[in-house]
Amino acid sequence: MKVLVIRAHPLDESFNFAVLQATLSGLKNAGHETTLIDLNKDDFDPRLKAEERRTYHDHAYIPDDLQRYVDLIRSHDAMVYVFPTWCFGVPAILKGFFDRVFRPGVAFDIDGAVVTPLFSNIKKIAGVSTYGRARWMAIGMGDPPRTQIVKYVKWFCAKGCKTDYIAHYHMNASTDASRAKFLAKVEARMAKF
Repeated sequence: MKVLVIRAHPLDESFNFAVLQATLSGLKNAGHETTLIDLNKDDFDPRLKAEERRTYHDHAYIPDDLQRYVDLIRSHDAMVYVFPTWCFGVPAILKGFFDRVFRPGVAFDIDGAVVTPLFSNIKKIAGVSTYGRARWMAIGMGDPPRTQIVKYVKWFCAKGCKTDYIAHYHMNASTDASRAKFLAKVEARMAKF
C-alpha cells in the first residue's frame, strides 16, 4: 500500500520526531511504500487568503502551492497524520492544511445541496498524537483531534475507509518508560496497518 504520512511539528529534537520514526518504521516493516509530507519543513502556509477564499468554489482552480499536496493525496492509498495536540486541537499548520487542501473539486464536489467525497482512493487513515493532558480531560473537551481524523477526514475518503487513532495522553506527566511503551505501540500498530 502507498501511505502518505503527514507530520505537523516544528522540532526534530522533540518526542514527536521519535513518534514519526516509530510510525515510519512500523509502516516499512509492514512492507508499505511511504511518502512523507513535513508541513513545517515545507514551510506550508496555513492561511486561507482573501483571493483563495474568493475562488474557493471554483473546482478548476487549485493554488500553485497546493498542487503537490493534492497530487500526493490522489496518488496514495492511505494517510497517516503525526502531530501533537495543542490547546485540545491540531496544530494551526495542520488545521490550515485541512482548510486549504480539503477544498471543493479536490476533496469533495458540491452540486446544490449534494456533497460528494472525492478521495475515493484513500482506504485507510490514522492519527498518531500526543496530548499534554490526561485522557479524561481530552474526552471532557470532546477530543477534537481524534474526531477530526476519524470522522472529518474519513468523510472525504472511500466508502468503508478504516480508521485508527493512537494517542499518548498526559505527556506532562510522562516518563521514559511510558514514552518507550508508546513508541513500541505506535510501531506495532503501524506494522499491522
